[in-house]
Amino acid sequence: MLKIVKTSLVIAATLGVSGMAQANVNEALANICTIVQADDKGELRKKMRSVESDYRLKLKDYYSGVSCSGNSLIRTAMLSNAVEAGSLLVKKMPKSDLSAPETDGKTLQAWVAENGLEGNEIATVLSGRL
Repeated sequence: MLKIVKTSLVIAATLGVSGMAQANVNEALANICTIVQADDKGELRKKMRSVESDYRLKLKDYYSGVSCSGNSLIRTAMLSNAVEAGSLLVKKMPKSDLSAPETDGKTLQAWVAENGLEGNEIATVLSGRL
């Protein structure tokens, strides 16, 4: 009987901690859109490093879950002309993820062509990686 109670407590604690961890990750990433739009490469690097050390998450792990007014982080950087932050994001993402379709089903290259952003410096870095 005592064993069952202990096991139940361990399971409940584990589930509670994982829910809290998810909430803490969301809090940690809350202002990442503002950082990208402000083109603050140093602060973005610091944010990415803290999320990696605190939660063991790399950029590819949370990139698709972050939306800035309906756009991904790299799209937000392009629209804001945040060259430093956008270039860092492109360099930190795996090539396979850069060429994969995003939430709207379009790849970054297709979205760039559709919006006429081929001359954007971030688009140049992107095409250089692919």
